[in-house]
Amino acid sequence: MQATRIVAEKVLPMLTDAVLAILHHLLAFALAIVLTMEIMLMRRDISGGRLTYLSRLDIAFGVIAAGILVIGIGRVFYGLRGPQYYVANEFFWAKMAAFLAVGLLSIRPTISIIRWRASVRANPQFQPQPDEVMTARRFMHGEAMLFTLIPVFAALMARYG
Repeated sequence: MQATRIVAEKVLPMLTDAVLAILHHLLAFALAIVLTMEIMLMRRDISGGRLTYLSRLDIAFGVIAAGILVIGIGRVFYGLRGPQYYVANEFFWAKMAAFLAVGLLSIRPTISIIRWRASVRANPQFQPQPDEVMTARRFMHGEAMLFTLIPVFAALMARYG
């Protein structure tokens, strides 16, 4: 009985916290990789198969971002620190603001990519206007710059919270 209680009270919460933290970090790295790949593909002359691939990457970006959000909420409520730690931590809120800003900046490129993919389906020779492509790319660069703040705020949150 004593061993079962120790496992339930100490080991399971530690294991849950570790698994959530690991998943959260792996998804954050995956998001950075996918965003980098999208930026690399977003060229003035993008067309055809590359546009389709870019569209798939953009879907992956959204799925990974949603995963980060779900796992992050899990960390707040099921992690060892508990919600009170996060709610009171100004760096947590800065991290959330940066995450939200990345999400908001991603809307415009996503809308363009969806529109372009539909155009490629209708006409395989379709190629978006270079200025539209470069505008979407600038938004993605903004996402990448703001994304770099997230691990900065996470480190500050862990040390000064």
